[in-house]
Amino acid sequence: MTSKHRFGLLLWRTPVGILGGLLSSLAMPRENIWPLIFVSVALILIAVRGLRFFPAAGVGFLAGLAFYLSQIEWLSLYLGPVPWIALSVMEGAIFAVGTGVIALVWSFLNSRISGALAPTLTALAVSTIWTAREWVSINLPYGGFPWSRVAQALSDSFLSQLAYFVGISGLTFVSVFITVIFLQAFESGFSAIRFQLPGLLATTVILAVAAIFVVPTQAEAGVLTVGAVQGNANAGLFANAERGTFLRNHVEATALLDNHPLRNQLDVIVWPENASDLNPQNNQLAKLQVDSIVEKYQVPLIFGAITESGDELFNSSLYYTVDGGEVDQYDKKRPVPFAEYVPDRDFWYQLAPDLIGLVSRGYSFGTRDGIFELEGNRLGVLICFEIAIDQIGRELVSDGAQIILSQTNNADFGRSDETFQQAALARLRAIETGRTVVNISTVGVSVIFLPNGTIASELPIFEPGVMVETLPLRTSLTPAIVIGPAFDLLVNVLALFLLVAAMGFNLARRSKSRLE
Repeated sequence: MTSKHRFGLLLWRTPVGILGGLLSSLAMPRENIWPLIFVSVALILIAVRGLRFFPAAGVGFLAGLAFYLSQIEWLSLYLGPVPWIALSVMEGAIFAVGTGVIALVWSFLNSRISGALAPTLTALAVSTIWTAREWVSINLPYGGFPWSRVAQALSDSFLSQLAYFVGISGLTFVSVFITVIFLQAFESGFSAIRFQLPGLLATTVILAVAAIFVVPTQAEAGVLTVGAVQGNANAGLFANAERGTFLRNHVEATALLDNHPLRNQLDVIVWPENASDLNPQNNQLAKLQVDSIVEKYQVPLIFGAITESGDELFNSSLYYTVDGGEVDQYDKKRPVPFAEYVPDRDFWYQLAPDLIGLVSRGYSFGTRDGIFELEGNRLGVLICFEIAIDQIGRELVSDGAQIILSQTNNADFGRSDETFQQAALARLRAIETGRTVVNISTVGVSVIFLPNGTIASELPIFEPGVMVETLPLRTSLTPAIVIGPAFDLLVNVLALFLLVAAMGFNLARRSKSRLE
Protein backbone atom coordinates (compact mmCIF):
# COMPACT_ATOMS: atom_id res chain seq x y z
CA MET A 1 0.00 0.00 0.00
CA THR A 2 1.46 3.36 -1.02
CA SER A 3 1.83 6.22 1.47
CA LYS A 4 -0.61 8.25 -0.64
CA HIS A 5 -3.23 5.52 -0.37
CA ARG A 6 -2.67 5.23 3.38
CA PHE A 7 -3.12 8.98 3.73
CA GLY A 8 -6.35 8.73 1.75
CA LEU A 9 -7.63 6.07 4.14
CA LEU A 10 -6.83 8.24 7.16
CA LEU A 11 -8.57 11.17 5.48
CA TRP A 12 -11.99 9.56 5.91
CA ARG A 13 -11.20 7.47 8.99
CA THR A 14 -10.18 10.41 11.15
CA PRO A 15 -13.47 12.36 10.92
CA VAL A 16 -15.43 9.12 11.36
CA GLY A 17 -13.51 8.38 14.57
CA ILE A 18 -13.93 11.93 15.85
CA LEU A 19 -17.65 11.83 15.08
CA GLY A 20 -17.90 8.59 17.05
CA GLY A 21 -16.15 10.21 19.99
CA LEU A 22 -18.41 13.26 19.92
CA LEU A 23 -21.61 11.22 19.68
CA SER A 24 -20.76 9.49 22.97
CA SER A 25 -21.57 12.69 24.87
CA LEU A 26 -25.16 12.61 23.60
CA ALA A 27 -25.52 9.04 24.86
CA MET A 28 -24.43 10.04 28.38
CA PRO A 29 -26.65 11.61 31.02
CA ARG A 30 -28.25 14.09 30.97
CA GLU A 31 -28.92 13.93 27.21
CA ASN A 32 -29.53 10.19 27.66
CA ILE A 33 -29.92 9.22 24.01
CA TRP A 34 -28.42 5.90 25.09
CA PRO A 35 -28.67 3.98 21.76
CA LEU A 36 -26.06 6.42 20.43
CA ILE A 37 -23.38 4.73 22.55
CA PHE A 38 -23.59 1.77 20.18
CA VAL A 39 -23.26 4.10 17.19
CA SER A 40 -20.34 5.85 18.88
CA VAL A 41 -18.43 2.63 19.52
CA ALA A 42 -19.23 1.32 16.02
CA LEU A 43 -17.91 4.46 14.31
CA ILE A 44 -14.69 4.36 16.32
CA LEU A 45 -14.16 0.70 15.45
CA ILE A 46 -14.91 1.33 11.76
CA ALA A 47 -12.35 4.12 11.80
CA VAL A 48 -9.49 1.96 13.12
CA ARG A 49 -10.25 -1.52 11.82
CA GLY A 50 -7.90 -2.68 9.09
CA LEU A 51 -5.14 -0.25 10.04
CA ARG A 52 -1.74 -1.09 11.45
CA PHE A 53 -1.06 -0.33 15.10
CA PHE A 54 0.35 3.19 14.83
CA PRO A 55 -2.12 4.61 12.28
CA ALA A 56 -4.95 3.07 14.32
CA ALA A 57 -3.52 4.58 17.49
CA GLY A 58 -3.32 7.98 15.79
CA VAL A 59 -6.95 7.88 14.69
CA GLY A 60 -7.90 6.41 18.07
CA PHE A 61 -6.18 9.25 19.91
CA LEU A 62 -8.27 11.85 18.10
CA ALA A 63 -11.42 9.78 18.62
CA GLY A 64 -10.56 9.38 22.31
CA LEU A 65 -9.85 13.08 22.64
CA ALA A 66 -13.29 13.85 21.22
CA PHE A 67 -14.78 11.13 23.45
CA TYR A 68 -13.48 12.72 26.65
CA LEU A 69 -13.52 16.42 25.73
CA SER A 70 -17.21 16.21 24.83
CA GLN A 71 -18.19 14.33 27.99
CA ILE A 72 -16.24 16.14 30.72
CA GLU A 73 -16.38 19.78 29.69
CA TRP A 74 -17.72 20.43 33.20
CA LEU A 75 -14.17 19.98 34.49
CA SER A 76 -13.30 23.42 33.14
CA LEU A 77 -15.94 25.22 35.21
CA TYR A 78 -13.81 25.85 38.29
CA LEU A 79 -10.21 25.34 37.14
CA GLY A 80 -10.42 26.57 33.55
CA PRO A 81 -9.60 24.70 30.33
CA VAL A 82 -6.10 23.44 31.23
CA PRO A 83 -7.08 20.45 33.43
CA TRP A 84 -9.99 19.61 31.11
CA ILE A 85 -7.68 19.45 28.11
CA ALA A 86 -4.81 17.80 30.02
CA LEU A 87 -7.01 15.00 31.39
CA SER A 88 -8.61 14.47 27.99
CA VAL A 89 -5.19 14.23 26.32
CA MET A 90 -3.98 11.71 28.90
CA GLU A 91 -7.14 9.59 28.56
CA GLY A 92 -6.97 10.00 24.79
CA ALA A 93 -3.46 8.52 24.85
CA ILE A 94 -4.72 5.45 26.74
CA PHE A 95 -7.63 5.28 24.30
CA ALA A 96 -5.14 5.39 21.43
CA VAL A 97 -3.22 2.37 22.71
CA GLY A 98 -6.50 0.49 23.14
CA THR A 99 -7.67 1.18 19.59
CA GLY A 100 -4.24 0.34 18.22
CA VAL A 101 -4.37 -3.05 19.96
CA ILE A 102 -7.93 -3.64 18.72
CA ALA A 103 -6.87 -2.98 15.13
CA LEU A 104 -3.82 -5.23 15.48
CA VAL A 105 -5.75 -8.12 17.03
CA TRP A 106 -8.69 -7.78 14.63
CA SER A 107 -6.36 -8.10 11.64
CA PHE A 108 -4.64 -11.07 13.29
CA LEU A 109 -7.94 -12.87 13.89
CA ASN A 110 -9.16 -12.22 10.33
CA SER A 111 -6.07 -13.96 9.02
CA ARG A 112 -6.19 -16.89 11.45
CA ILE A 113 -9.81 -17.86 12.02
CA SER A 114 -12.73 -18.51 9.71
CA GLY A 115 -16.04 -20.29 9.69
CA ALA A 116 -19.34 -19.77 11.46
CA LEU A 117 -17.82 -18.90 14.83
CA ALA A 118 -15.35 -16.32 13.50
CA PRO A 119 -17.64 -13.26 13.98
CA THR A 120 -18.45 -14.28 17.56
CA LEU A 121 -14.81 -14.90 18.45
CA THR A 122 -13.85 -11.57 16.92
CA ALA A 123 -16.57 -9.79 18.91
CA LEU A 124 -15.37 -11.47 22.11
CA ALA A 125 -11.78 -10.39 21.43
CA VAL A 126 -12.65 -6.76 20.63
CA SER A 127 -14.93 -6.56 23.70
CA THR A 128 -12.15 -7.94 25.87
CA ILE A 129 -9.62 -5.38 24.69
CA TRP A 130 -12.06 -2.46 24.95
CA THR A 131 -13.02 -3.46 28.50
CA ALA A 132 -9.36 -3.93 29.48
CA ARG A 133 -8.55 -0.47 28.10
CA GLU A 134 -11.42 0.93 30.12
CA TRP A 135 -10.02 -0.77 33.25
CA VAL A 136 -6.66 0.92 32.67
CA SER A 137 -8.35 4.31 32.21
CA ILE A 138 -10.34 4.04 35.43
CA ASN A 139 -7.41 2.79 37.52
CA LEU A 140 -4.19 4.33 36.14
CA PRO A 141 -2.31 6.58 36.71
CA TYR A 142 -2.79 8.03 40.22
CA GLY A 143 -5.90 5.91 40.77
CA GLY A 144 -7.25 6.66 37.29
CA PHE A 145 -10.33 8.54 36.14
CA PRO A 146 -13.38 6.36 36.91
CA TRP A 147 -15.62 8.06 34.40
CA SER A 148 -16.74 7.89 30.76
CA ARG A 149 -17.43 4.17 30.68
CA VAL A 150 -19.66 2.70 27.99
CA ALA A 151 -21.89 1.23 30.71
CA GLN A 152 -22.46 4.71 32.14
CA ALA A 153 -24.49 5.65 29.07
CA LEU A 154 -26.83 2.70 29.67
CA SER A 155 -27.90 3.55 33.23
CA ASP A 156 -31.41 4.52 32.13
CA SER A 157 -31.80 1.70 29.62
CA PHE A 158 -33.24 -1.76 30.23
CA LEU A 159 -29.74 -3.13 29.66
CA SER A 160 -28.63 -1.56 32.96
CA GLN A 161 -30.20 -4.52 34.74
CA LEU A 162 -27.41 -6.72 33.40
CA ALA A 163 -25.12 -5.02 35.94
CA TYR A 164 -26.73 -7.26 38.57
CA PHE A 165 -25.19 -10.28 36.84
CA VAL A 166 -21.97 -8.94 35.30
CA GLY A 167 -21.23 -5.61 37.00
CA ILE A 168 -20.43 -2.27 35.41
CA SER A 169 -17.35 -3.56 33.55
CA GLY A 170 -19.35 -6.55 32.38
CA LEU A 171 -22.05 -4.24 31.04
CA THR A 172 -19.41 -2.43 28.99
CA PHE A 173 -18.20 -5.81 27.69
CA VAL A 174 -21.71 -6.90 26.67
CA SER A 175 -22.41 -3.55 24.99
CA VAL A 176 -19.25 -3.60 22.90
CA PHE A 177 -19.87 -7.26 22.04
CA ILE A 178 -23.36 -6.41 20.75
CA THR A 179 -21.91 -3.52 18.74
CA VAL A 180 -19.26 -5.66 17.04
CA ILE A 181 -21.73 -8.45 16.29
CA PHE A 182 -24.13 -6.02 14.59
CA LEU A 183 -21.28 -4.25 12.81
CA GLN A 184 -20.08 -7.50 11.27
CA ALA A 185 -23.61 -8.59 10.49
CA PHE A 186 -24.40 -5.32 8.74
CA GLU A 187 -21.21 -5.40 6.69
CA SER A 188 -21.84 -8.98 5.55
CA GLY A 189 -25.46 -8.33 4.67
CA PHE A 190 -26.37 -10.43 7.71
CA SER A 191 -25.31 -13.54 5.82
CA ALA A 192 -22.10 -14.56 7.59
CA ILE A 193 -23.70 -14.42 11.00
CA ARG A 194 -27.36 -15.11 10.27
CA PHE A 195 -27.45 -18.21 12.46
CA GLN A 196 -25.81 -16.65 15.53
CA LEU A 197 -27.30 -13.17 15.53
CA PRO A 198 -30.89 -14.04 16.54
CA GLY A 199 -29.73 -16.30 19.35
CA LEU A 200 -27.14 -13.85 20.70
CA LEU A 201 -29.53 -10.93 20.53
CA ALA A 202 -32.39 -12.88 22.07
CA THR A 203 -30.18 -14.10 24.94
CA THR A 204 -29.06 -10.57 25.77
CA VAL A 205 -32.56 -9.10 25.67
CA ILE A 206 -34.08 -11.97 27.66
CA LEU A 207 -31.44 -11.65 30.38
CA ALA A 208 -31.87 -7.89 30.62
CA VAL A 209 -35.67 -7.97 30.65
CA ALA A 210 -35.73 -10.92 33.06
CA ALA A 211 -33.45 -9.04 35.42
CA ILE A 212 -36.08 -6.30 35.74
CA PHE A 213 -38.33 -8.90 37.37
CA VAL A 214 -35.63 -11.11 38.91
CA VAL A 215 -33.38 -8.57 40.65
CA PRO A 216 -34.53 -8.73 44.29
CA THR A 217 -35.31 -5.56 46.23
CA GLN A 218 -37.06 -6.90 49.32
CA ALA A 219 -35.51 -6.43 52.76
CA GLU A 220 -33.32 -9.23 54.12
CA ALA A 221 -32.22 -7.63 57.40
CA GLY A 222 -35.06 -5.26 58.22
CA VAL A 223 -35.55 -1.73 57.01
CA LEU A 224 -34.05 1.67 57.71
CA THR A 225 -35.85 5.01 57.52
CA VAL A 226 -33.35 7.51 56.18
CA GLY A 227 -33.72 11.28 56.07
CA ALA A 228 -31.32 12.74 53.48
CA VAL A 229 -30.87 16.51 53.46
CA GLN A 230 -29.77 18.69 50.52
CA GLY A 231 -28.78 22.05 51.94
CA ASN A 232 -28.18 23.94 48.66
CA ALA A 233 -24.82 25.19 49.94
CA ASN A 234 -22.26 26.76 47.62
CA ALA A 235 -19.67 24.35 48.98
CA GLY A 236 -17.14 24.56 46.15
CA LEU A 237 -13.43 23.97 46.64
CA PHE A 238 -12.73 27.65 46.15
CA ALA A 239 -15.96 29.10 47.52
CA ASN A 240 -15.50 32.27 49.57
CA ALA A 241 -18.66 31.97 51.62
CA GLU A 242 -18.70 33.23 55.20
CA ARG A 243 -17.44 30.55 57.60
CA GLY A 244 -20.27 28.44 58.91
CA THR A 245 -22.54 29.06 55.90
CA PHE A 246 -22.51 25.45 54.67
CA LEU A 247 -23.36 24.14 58.11
CA ARG A 248 -26.11 26.72 58.60
CA ASN A 249 -27.68 25.84 55.24
CA HIS A 250 -27.93 22.19 56.21
CA VAL A 251 -29.24 22.92 59.68
CA GLU A 252 -31.98 25.08 58.15
CA ALA A 253 -32.80 22.53 55.44
CA THR A 254 -33.04 19.77 58.06
CA ALA A 255 -35.97 21.65 59.60
CA LEU A 256 -37.97 20.56 56.54
CA LEU A 257 -38.13 17.14 58.20
CA ASP A 258 -40.41 18.53 60.89
CA ASN A 259 -43.59 18.28 58.83
CA HIS A 260 -42.76 15.07 57.04
CA PRO A 261 -45.15 12.13 57.65
CA LEU A 262 -42.21 9.87 58.54
CA ARG A 263 -40.63 12.38 60.90
CA ASN A 264 -41.13 10.19 63.99
CA GLN A 265 -39.96 7.02 62.24
CA LEU A 266 -36.51 8.32 61.33
CA ASP A 267 -33.55 6.02 62.06
CA VAL A 268 -30.76 8.22 60.73
CA ILE A 269 -30.20 11.62 59.09
CA VAL A 270 -27.59 11.99 56.34
CA TRP A 271 -26.03 15.20 55.10
CA PRO A 272 -23.72 15.33 52.04
CA GLU A 273 -19.98 15.70 51.64
CA ASN A 274 -18.69 19.08 52.93
CA ALA A 275 -22.08 19.74 54.56
CA SER A 276 -20.25 21.42 57.44
CA ASP A 277 -17.48 23.88 56.65
CA LEU A 278 -16.62 23.91 60.36
CA ASN A 279 -15.06 20.84 61.93
CA PRO A 280 -17.02 19.96 65.09
CA GLN A 281 -13.96 18.10 66.37
CA ASN A 282 -12.26 21.41 67.09
CA ASN A 283 -15.01 24.02 66.69
CA GLN A 284 -17.38 24.28 69.62
CA LEU A 285 -20.02 26.23 67.71
CA ALA A 286 -20.20 23.53 65.04
CA LYS A 287 -20.40 20.81 67.68
CA LEU A 288 -23.29 22.56 69.42
CA GLN A 289 -25.23 22.77 66.15
CA VAL A 290 -24.59 19.11 65.35
CA ASP A 291 -25.57 18.07 68.88
CA SER A 292 -28.77 20.12 68.62
CA ILE A 293 -29.82 18.22 65.47
CA VAL A 294 -29.10 14.85 67.08
CA GLU A 295 -30.95 15.81 70.26
CA LYS A 296 -33.94 17.27 68.44
CA TYR A 297 -34.57 14.26 66.20
CA GLN A 298 -33.16 11.63 68.58
CA VAL A 299 -31.39 9.80 65.75
CA PRO A 300 -27.75 9.66 64.57
CA LEU A 301 -26.42 12.22 62.10
CA ILE A 302 -23.89 11.38 59.37
CA PHE A 303 -22.29 14.32 57.57
CA GLY A 304 -19.22 15.46 55.68
CA ALA A 305 -16.52 17.78 57.02
CA ILE A 306 -12.82 18.45 56.58
CA THR A 307 -10.83 17.03 59.51
CA GLU A 308 -7.22 17.14 60.68
CA SER A 309 -4.94 14.64 62.33
CA GLY A 310 -1.51 16.04 63.07
CA ASP A 311 -0.22 17.49 59.83
CA GLU A 312 -2.68 15.52 57.72
CA LEU A 313 -5.94 16.79 56.23
CA PHE A 314 -8.85 14.47 55.43
CA ASN A 315 -12.13 14.66 53.54
CA SER A 316 -14.24 12.88 56.14
CA SER A 317 -17.67 11.56 56.96
CA LEU A 318 -18.49 11.90 60.66
CA TYR A 319 -20.99 9.82 62.60
CA TYR A 320 -22.67 11.37 65.67
CA THR A 321 -25.16 9.51 67.86
CA VAL A 322 -27.58 10.57 70.56
CA ASP A 323 -25.67 8.95 73.40
CA GLY A 324 -22.04 9.03 72.39
CA GLY A 325 -21.45 12.18 70.36
CA GLU A 326 -18.95 11.32 67.64
CA VAL A 327 -18.61 7.55 67.49
CA ASP A 328 -17.04 6.89 64.10
CA GLN A 329 -15.29 8.52 61.16
CA TYR A 330 -14.60 7.57 57.56
CA ASP A 331 -11.87 9.34 55.60
CA LYS A 332 -12.01 9.38 51.83
CA LYS A 333 -9.72 6.64 50.54
CA ARG A 334 -9.27 8.00 47.04
CA PRO A 335 -8.93 11.81 46.95
CA VAL A 336 -9.18 13.20 43.43
CA PRO A 337 -5.71 13.88 41.95
CA PHE A 338 -5.04 17.51 40.93
CA ALA A 339 -8.18 18.64 42.77
CA GLU A 340 -7.96 17.27 46.31
CA TYR A 341 -4.22 16.57 46.24
CA VAL A 342 -1.31 16.89 43.80
CA PRO A 343 0.75 13.76 43.12
CA ASP A 344 4.43 14.36 42.33
CA ARG A 345 3.86 18.02 43.14
CA ASP A 346 7.41 19.19 42.39
CA PHE A 347 7.31 17.75 38.87
CA TRP A 348 3.87 19.10 37.95
CA TYR A 349 4.58 22.48 39.55
CA GLN A 350 7.35 23.03 37.03
CA LEU A 351 4.87 22.51 34.19
CA ALA A 352 1.87 24.46 35.54
CA PRO A 353 2.79 26.49 38.64
CA ASP A 354 -0.37 28.65 38.64
CA LEU A 355 -2.69 25.66 38.41
CA ILE A 356 -0.82 23.48 40.92
CA GLY A 357 -0.57 26.43 43.28
CA LEU A 358 -4.37 26.50 43.58
CA VAL A 359 -4.25 23.19 45.45
CA SER A 360 -2.20 24.55 48.30
CA ARG A 361 -2.73 21.65 50.71
CA GLY A 362 -3.79 18.18 49.65
CA TYR A 363 -5.97 15.65 51.43
CA SER A 364 -4.36 12.47 52.72
CA PHE A 365 -5.58 8.99 51.78
CA GLY A 366 -7.94 7.52 54.35
CA THR A 367 -7.32 4.09 55.85
CA ARG A 368 -10.46 3.59 57.98
CA ASP A 369 -13.18 1.22 56.85
CA GLY A 370 -16.38 2.74 55.44
CA ILE A 371 -18.78 0.89 57.75
CA PHE A 372 -20.89 2.68 60.37
CA GLU A 373 -22.73 0.47 62.88
CA LEU A 374 -26.32 1.41 63.74
CA GLU A 375 -28.17 -0.88 66.16
CA GLY A 376 -26.70 -4.00 64.62
CA ASN A 377 -27.04 -2.76 61.04
CA ARG A 378 -24.07 -1.88 58.86
CA LEU A 379 -24.19 1.29 56.79
CA GLY A 380 -21.61 1.66 54.00
CA VAL A 381 -20.28 5.16 53.30
CA LEU A 382 -18.75 6.53 50.09
CA ILE A 383 -17.57 10.08 49.44
CA CYS A 384 -18.16 11.73 46.05
CA PHE A 385 -16.23 10.11 43.15
CA GLU A 386 -15.77 6.93 45.18
CA ILE A 387 -19.20 5.87 43.90
CA ALA A 388 -17.47 5.35 40.54
CA ILE A 389 -14.66 3.15 41.89
CA ASP A 390 -15.44 -0.56 41.60
CA GLN A 391 -12.98 -1.73 44.22
CA ILE A 392 -14.32 0.50 47.01
CA GLY A 393 -17.94 -0.45 46.35
CA ARG A 394 -17.03 -4.14 46.38
CA GLU A 395 -15.09 -3.73 49.63
CA LEU A 396 -18.08 -2.11 51.33
CA VAL A 397 -20.36 -5.01 50.42
CA SER A 398 -17.69 -7.55 51.41
CA ASP A 399 -17.42 -5.77 54.78
CA GLY A 400 -21.14 -6.26 55.32
CA ALA A 401 -22.70 -2.99 54.13
CA GLN A 402 -26.49 -3.44 53.94
CA ILE A 403 -27.11 -0.02 52.39
CA ILE A 404 -24.79 2.54 50.77
CA LEU A 405 -24.77 6.23 51.66
CA SER A 406 -23.01 8.16 48.90
CA GLN A 407 -22.23 11.67 50.12
CA THR A 408 -21.20 14.12 47.43
CA ASN A 409 -20.63 17.79 46.71
CA ASN A 410 -21.39 18.88 43.15
CA ALA A 411 -21.33 22.63 43.80
CA ASP A 412 -18.18 23.18 41.72
CA PHE A 413 -19.86 21.90 38.56
CA GLY A 414 -22.92 24.14 38.50
CA ARG A 415 -25.79 22.93 36.33
CA SER A 416 -23.52 20.92 34.06
CA ASP A 417 -23.84 17.23 33.11
CA GLU A 418 -21.39 16.14 35.83
CA THR A 419 -23.95 15.60 38.58
CA PHE A 420 -26.27 13.66 36.22
CA GLN A 421 -23.37 11.46 35.09
CA GLN A 422 -22.49 10.78 38.71
CA ALA A 423 -26.08 9.86 39.53
CA ALA A 424 -25.98 7.40 36.62
CA LEU A 425 -22.99 5.68 38.21
CA ALA A 426 -24.83 5.60 41.54
CA ARG A 427 -27.75 3.85 39.86
CA LEU A 428 -25.47 1.25 38.26
CA ARG A 429 -23.70 0.76 41.60
CA ALA A 430 -27.05 0.06 43.27
CA ILE A 431 -27.87 -2.62 40.70
CA GLU A 432 -24.38 -4.12 40.78
CA THR A 433 -24.19 -4.35 44.58
CA GLY A 434 -27.86 -5.15 45.19
CA ARG A 435 -27.94 -2.34 47.76
CA THR A 436 -30.02 0.79 48.08
CA VAL A 437 -27.83 3.80 47.28
CA VAL A 438 -28.67 7.12 48.93
CA ASN A 439 -26.92 9.66 46.70
CA ILE A 440 -27.09 12.90 48.68
CA SER A 441 -25.50 16.08 47.30
CA THR A 442 -25.04 19.61 48.56
CA VAL A 443 -26.88 20.99 45.51
CA GLY A 444 -28.10 17.90 43.60
CA VAL A 445 -28.60 15.59 41.86
CA SER A 446 -29.82 13.98 45.11
CA VAL A 447 -31.64 10.71 44.53
CA ILE A 448 -32.33 7.40 46.29
CA PHE A 449 -31.95 4.29 44.13
CA LEU A 450 -33.43 0.99 45.24
CA PRO A 451 -31.37 -2.21 44.68
CA ASN A 452 -32.83 -2.66 41.18
CA GLY A 453 -32.05 0.95 40.20
CA THR A 454 -35.61 2.21 40.63
CA ILE A 455 -35.83 5.78 41.93
CA ALA A 456 -37.44 5.88 45.38
CA SER A 457 -37.07 9.64 45.84
CA GLU A 458 -35.27 12.60 44.25
CA LEU A 459 -34.86 16.34 44.72
CA PRO A 460 -34.64 19.28 42.29
CA ILE A 461 -31.14 20.68 41.89
CA PHE A 462 -30.10 23.91 43.61
CA GLU A 463 -32.97 23.88 46.08
CA PRO A 464 -32.95 22.93 49.75
CA GLY A 465 -34.93 19.75 50.33
CA VAL A 466 -35.21 16.44 52.13
CA MET A 467 -35.82 12.86 51.06
CA VAL A 468 -37.31 10.48 53.62
CA GLU A 469 -37.79 6.83 52.72
CA THR A 470 -38.04 3.51 54.51
CA LEU A 471 -35.45 1.43 52.69
CA PRO A 472 -34.62 -2.29 52.54
CA LEU A 473 -31.43 -3.57 54.14
CA ARG A 474 -29.84 -6.42 52.18
CA THR A 475 -27.09 -8.89 52.99
CA SER A 476 -26.90 -11.28 50.01
CA LEU A 477 -24.20 -10.97 47.35
CA THR A 478 -25.09 -10.33 43.74
CA PRO A 479 -23.47 -12.41 40.98
CA ALA A 480 -21.61 -9.25 39.91
CA ILE A 481 -19.98 -8.82 43.33
CA VAL A 482 -18.94 -12.48 43.40
CA ILE A 483 -17.38 -12.55 39.92
CA GLY A 484 -16.29 -8.90 39.60
CA PRO A 485 -12.61 -9.13 40.65
CA ALA A 486 -12.12 -12.39 38.73
CA PHE A 487 -13.79 -10.89 35.64
CA ASP A 488 -11.46 -7.88 35.68
CA LEU A 489 -8.42 -10.14 36.03
CA LEU A 490 -9.59 -12.48 33.27
CA VAL A 491 -10.31 -9.63 30.84
CA ASN A 492 -6.90 -8.06 31.42
CA VAL A 493 -5.03 -11.36 31.08
CA LEU A 494 -6.91 -12.28 27.89
CA ALA A 495 -6.30 -8.84 26.40
CA LEU A 496 -2.58 -9.19 27.08
CA PHE A 497 -2.59 -12.70 25.61
CA LEU A 498 -4.33 -11.47 22.43
CA LEU A 499 -1.81 -8.64 22.07
CA VAL A 500 1.18 -10.98 22.49
CA ALA A 501 -0.31 -13.49 20.04
CA ALA A 502 -0.96 -10.81 17.42
CA MET A 503 2.52 -9.31 17.83
CA GLY A 504 4.12 -12.72 17.64
CA PHE A 505 2.22 -13.56 14.46
CA ASN A 506 3.22 -10.28 12.82
CA LEU A 507 6.88 -10.75 13.74
CA ALA A 508 6.88 -14.30 12.39
CA ARG A 509 5.25 -13.20 9.15
CA ARG A 510 7.76 -10.40 8.64
CA SER A 511 10.68 -12.73 9.34
CA LYS A 512 9.32 -15.22 6.85
CA SER A 513 8.87 -12.55 4.17
CA ARG A 514 12.46 -11.39 4.64
CA LEU A 515 13.75 -14.92 4.22
CA GLU A 516 11.76 -15.37 1.03
